Amino acid sequence: MTDIMPCLWFDNRIDDAIEFYISTFKSAKVHEVKRQDPKGPVFTAIIELEGHKFMLLNGGPTFKFTEAVSFMINVDGQDEVDYFWDRLTADGGEESQCGWCKDKFGLSWQVVPKQIYETVLGKDPAGSQRAMQAMLKMGKLIVADLQKAYAGA
Repeated sequence: MTDIMPCLWFDNRIDDAIEFYISTFKSAKVHEVKRQDPKGPVFTAIIELEGHKFMLLNGGPTFKFTEAVSFMINVDGQDEVDYFWDRLTADGGEESQCGWCKDKFGLSWQVVPKQIYETVLGKDPAGSQRAMQAMLKMGKLIVADLQKAYAGA
């Protein structure tokens, strides 16, 4: 079976990254940790977040993450938006707009409530436009505000 696994390049913070992602995603697992020297730092790791495997590579300072690649976290409701937003933007993470943020390693995420499909992408064109305009003013997405804008309230 063919499989695609993203490889995330870190600069000597791979141990911190493993701990951070495993503690952030409740069903996360560590599948494999490899060291070039048994007493040295982790060189590669394979972790699983919400059923998706990621390889983490301790590659050094050559490459950095950019917003050209982000990972969407599809959630249900404001509590889940708040949980992931707060975790990902803590300790040096950065807030952006329209549900986008960066974690403390500079990796971009989109925290997207399923309610966006009922509002910003809803069936009523006028409601969708209002919800889109409301979303463009947000950092973290606020489900109730998107729903109010869609309804025209």
